[in-house]
Amino acid sequence: MSLWELLLIAIGVSMDAFAVSVCKGLSVKSVSFKNASIVGFYFGGFQALMPLIGYFLGSRFHVFITRFDHWVAFVLLGIIGAAMIRESRCAAENLNESFDFKTMFPLAVATSIDALVIGITFAVLQVDILPAISFIGITTFCFSWLGIKIGNIFGAKYKSTAELFGGTILILLGTKVLLQHLLLLN
Repeated sequence: MSLWELLLIAIGVSMDAFAVSVCKGLSVKSVSFKNASIVGFYFGGFQALMPLIGYFLGSRFHVFITRFDHWVAFVLLGIIGAAMIRESRCAAENLNESFDFKTMFPLAVATSIDALVIGITFAVLQVDILPAISFIGITTFCFSWLGIKIGNIFGAKYKSTAELFGGTILILLGTKVLLQHLLLLN
């Protein structure tokens, strides 16, 4: 997988975290550097941890799915992308002003479930996992940090656009994986 493709995946999976960060920024009167960093570390950390877990699961079952790996990647990325596009049309969540564990942990888990599936896809495609999860974690940290600031300044205007953009990227990448494999067979 090229650096460009990894960047697109990192941006795609970070869009949920970005959207929730924008909403979180809406729910607070002012955002400090510390609060933005807390959001970034929660979301970036979980976006890095979940693909690692998915990678180990996918690696364990890789032998069983190698004949269909391109279809697995296509379907998983398509499902995640479609879910993000569907969510882009939903109303914003109600969030509170707290940055404690009870508030941030469920948000971090909820926004990183799709990254677990990405990790399975990475195992199928035999991606070097450590640089990949580092890249995803750092990208998500940056988007989340900026998202809470943007939300605090501009409001929910960009939430649905971010999720639509991220979902579209993932669907296009899944389609690319499938087409590359099918075209190489001919």
